[in-house]
Amino acid sequence: MKPDLRTKYLGLSLPNPIIVASSGLTKNLKGVRKCAAAGAGAIVLKSLFEERIAGETGLLKKYAEYAGHGEAAEYLENYGMALGPRDYVELVKGAKDAVDIPIIASLNCFSHQRWADYALGIEQAGADALELNVAVLPTQANQDAAVVEEIYYRILHEVKNRVSIPVAMKVGPYFSSFAHFAEHLTRDRMEAPAFMVGWCGPGRNESRVVWSGADGLVLFNRFYHLDIDIEKISLVAGSAYSTSAESHEALRWIALLFSRLDCDLVASTGIHDGSDAIRMLLAGASAVQVCSTLYRNGFGRIGEIVKQIEDWMETRHFERLDQFRGLLSQARSNHPEYFERLQYVKQLSDG
Repeated sequence: MKPDLRTKYLGLSLPNPIIVASSGLTKNLKGVRKCAAAGAGAIVLKSLFEERIAGETGLLKKYAEYAGHGEAAEYLENYGMALGPRDYVELVKGAKDAVDIPIIASLNCFSHQRWADYALGIEQAGADALELNVAVLPTQANQDAAVVEEIYYRILHEVKNRVSIPVAMKVGPYFSSFAHFAEHLTRDRMEAPAFMVGWCGPGRNESRVVWSGADGLVLFNRFYHLDIDIEKISLVAGSAYSTSAESHEALRWIALLFSRLDCDLVASTGIHDGSDAIRMLLAGASAVQVCSTLYRNGFGRIGEIVKQIEDWMETRHFERLDQFRGLLSQARSNHPEYFERLQYVKQLSDG
C-alpha cells in the first residue's frame, strides 16, 4: 500500500502537499488543467495585481482627458478600478469548474481599500481560499519597523473582516525581526492597534499575525532580483528562477515557528525536487509550493516529486505525513540552539 500523502492546508483537504505557486503557469485554464493532470495537490492562481488594473485604467483616463472630458475621465478611472477584476473572477470560476482540487486565488494590491474589495469579489467567484501576496519595501528613513509591520496586520484585518474563506499571507523575509512580526504576542486589548479593537479575540498570548486573520503563512516570497549589465551600463532583471540553495531561509523559519503559531506554515522558494520537499515537511511545513522547477522541468515534475516523497516514506516505514512532519523542528529538538546558531556552532566544533 502506498503511503498516504493527504494533508490539510487552510482547512482544505489536499491529496498531497505539492501546491503550484502563483505564476504564469497558473494564469489561465490551460495551465490550471495541466497542473491538476500532473498531480498537484492544490493550485494558486496567478496574482491579481492592482498595478496592472490601474495602468490599464489610467490609459482610458488619459484618452478621455485628451478629448477634454474631465468628468468622463474620473468616471472611467473609478469604473475601471471597480470592473478590473472581472477577468480574474472568470478565471476563478473556470478553474473551479475545470479541476477537483482546491483553487487558491492570489491578490496583490497597493491601496488599502482595494485589498478588501477585490477579496470579496474573489470569494464570491468561488475560490476555496485566498493568498495575500504582500510586499512592502520600506525606503523611507523615518518609517520604523513597527509601522511596516502594522501595514501587514491592517491588510490582513481588513480582508478577513470582509471574507469568510481562509486567508494565507505570503511574505518575504526582509523584516528587522521576522520572529517579532510572526509571533509578537497580543496579551490584551490594550496592546492592540486601534483598528483591531472590538473586532475579534484576542485569546491570551495569541500572535498578532494570527489575531489579524492569518490562517496560514507562506515563507517566503521570492522578489524579482535587480542586476546591472556592466557592458551596457544599464539595469537588467536578475534570474527569474530560484535554486535549491534559496530554500534554507524558509527551512530555518518553518523549523523555528512550527507549533509556535496557530496557523499553517507553507514553504515557498527553492523547492525543486522531492528532497527539498521532504526537508520542509520534516521542518514542519503543511505543504510546499513549487514554481521554478516546473518552468525548468515541465509539469511532469510534480508527479516526480510526489513519487520521491512516497519512496522515501516507504523506505522509512512512514505511512502518513503527520508521522514525520515537524520531526526536525526546533520544538522537538534536543538542541534548539542549533536552529539559531547552527553555522557558528559548527565552526567552533570544527575548530
